[in-house]
Amino acid sequence: MAFHRVQYFSGALGKATAFQMIFPDPSVPRPYHCMFLLHGLSDDETIWMRRTSIERYVEGKPLVVVMPDGGRGFYVDADQGYQYLQALAYELPSLLSHSYHIDGQFATAGLSMGGYGALRLALERPDLFKAAVSHSGAVGMGRYFPTPGDGSKWEAEFIRVFGKVEKGGRNDLIQLASNLKGNPPDSANRLPALRIDCGTEDFLLEHNRQLNRDLTALGIPHEYEEFPGDHNWEYWDQHVQEAIAFCLRNLS
Repeated sequence: MAFHRVQYFSGALGKATAFQMIFPDPSVPRPYHCMFLLHGLSDDETIWMRRTSIERYVEGKPLVVVMPDGGRGFYVDADQGYQYLQALAYELPSLLSHSYHIDGQFATAGLSMGGYGALRLALERPDLFKAAVSHSGAVGMGRYFPTPGDGSKWEAEFIRVFGKVEKGGRNDLIQLASNLKGNPPDSANRLPALRIDCGTEDFLLEHNRQLNRDLTALGIPHEYEEFPGDHNWEYWDQHVQEAIAFCLRNLS
């Protein structure tokens, strides 16, 4: 397997940025699919390689793993700040198509902030991302949070990212999924395959339960599971293996 670190200038961000990539051995039969693997709030593009066995988990599989730097931007176009949705949902796939021979389909997965981001990217570009997995996701963001005046130490930062939050807004996962619900299975903009999981000791558990309730009430197909575990790398290292399997199952 090949490991690449790529540094490039992002026009969407107006700055230099980077991603890391795991590429299959030449002996692995094509087509090669691609999974974006997104980090959480306090990390960067290096963390999945440093804290998990992701390289070992994808060995022998026709899967290119791309781990981009998402800053602290929740993978959205900030109200005041960086345009990470443009950078990662549009710009980076174009760069990959230009520079690498990825002849399969795309999927997304991530943890915490990146769990929200994986769903946000896939619901933004269902024509490209055919599956998305959220581990321990901050999935209430853009619909219920941030709430002005809640006293959180991150309140001001998150409001700069999301601006005014209301149900049905541009970063509301439920609204975005609802917009795609009626599209036929053969449509380019059909609803991606969705999977959400969370640990039973995780501080974001209720956010994930609420997302499950909302999706279920609207009849939006998805997988939802809870497992023993907390908001930590022991949990994510274990369950990213299920994300890999889910994505490969749902890619042609």
